[in-house]
Amino acid sequence: MKNYDAIVIGSGVGGFSAVFELKTAGLKVAIVESDLWGGTCPNRGCDPKKVLMAAVEAKHKVNALSGKGFEADASIDWEELMAFKKTFTDPVSSERKAALEKAGIDYYAGQAEFSDPHQIIVNDEQLQAKQFLIATGQRASILPLEGQEYIQTSSDFLELEHLPKRITFIGAGYIALELATIANAAGAQVEVIHHNDQPLKEFDRELVTELVDYLTKQGVRFTFNVDVEQVEVMRPGYRLVGDNFETVTDMVIGATGRIPNVEALSLEKAGVTYSKKGIEVNDHLQTSAPHIFACGDVLAKVRPKLTPVSVFEGEYVAQVMTGKTSHAIDYPLIPTIVFGAKKLARVGLAEKTIQKSDGKYHSRTLDLASWFTYARINDELAKIKFVYDENDTIVAITCLSSLADELINQLTLVLNQKISHAELKKMIIGYPTTASDLEYLV
Repeated sequence: MKNYDAIVIGSGVGGFSAVFELKTAGLKVAIVESDLWGGTCPNRGCDPKKVLMAAVEAKHKVNALSGKGFEADASIDWEELMAFKKTFTDPVSSERKAALEKAGIDYYAGQAEFSDPHQIIVNDEQLQAKQFLIATGQRASILPLEGQEYIQTSSDFLELEHLPKRITFIGAGYIALELATIANAAGAQVEVIHHNDQPLKEFDRELVTELVDYLTKQGVRFTFNVDVEQVEVMRPGYRLVGDNFETVTDMVIGATGRIPNVEALSLEKAGVTYSKKGIEVNDHLQTSAPHIFACGDVLAKVRPKLTPVSVFEGEYVAQVMTGKTSHAIDYPLIPTIVFGAKKLARVGLAEKTIQKSDGKYHSRTLDLASWFTYARINDELAKIKFVYDENDTIVAITCLSSLADELINQLTLVLNQKISHAELKKMIIGYPTTASDLEYLV
């Protein structure tokens, strides 16, 4: 049996950042991974998705300037784009293992399972540690309906060698809309089916409606208030059936949420409390077993399950595990972004809190399309919405434009650092940019 000071279970961004912090602090550490080294983000999540999205953005930029210097409609070669994507994803696992070897960190490939609070088993090998960090992330949830075996996931989409002519997405969260945007831009006939009429429920409804209208004009078909009850094989293709509804497609992608990877860990043997929402932790990311910590998407938490949040938690929990801090975790403002040709981004108070406030908050929406920053690229849909409390303090910001990702990060920095309007006016910022517009926005 091998003994360690700490063992990290899961090699995604949270676990990976933590294990290096622990090693640097002088601990004898090991890391265990049951799937792809590096976890979801670099292998089958945000990184490959963003590579594909680069083609969408390029196509949009050319088309937006049609008749203003460009004449041809840009098209996407799916096979070439996927080959480009693989140059990013294929090396990930080997690069991660090489980094671990270079740092002198032991690593094990296999499913970790607790046999008692201080011991796990991996491939019949017993490993013991004083402390553990669980960072196993989450996976796609598949609807329990007849024909569910024919429903594929976002991971399958990101590995498509050839793009089907027709793709149907079940669900209308950010994963569904981002992948629908990619498929549509690449030439597929795309339909998005949602069980109610509130897509992207965590974002401002006014600007979500604007985004849906934009995507509809681009050719994405939205079907709301429909529960899919069955998926039938047609050979070729599939038929999706619901109450007074049916549609035919070549591929069905389920994007109806994600679930934490906890079942195989035998957490009950370690005394760790968890639910279907994930592992329960305190404000120091300790589980119900004080020597076992958890971070990242496997947590049962209200904060967004995003890559930078997992990194933040991984680095924090390593500080707690090594005794470098005793302070509770203190999250800064967390921006969230739906990527696409038009990006929807927000930061601040949760949308459900605003909606349930019973008139406590008021808002102001600005149309930025005529501002030079957006007019020069012919961004005809560029808006920003501010939500204020009773003291006229900004509590949430949502923006929709092709530059919303840049703008929301700059606004987050301003809010986190509490930079005043007077202080902004004293700065000299490169013009014309989204940053140079800040003094006119806040």
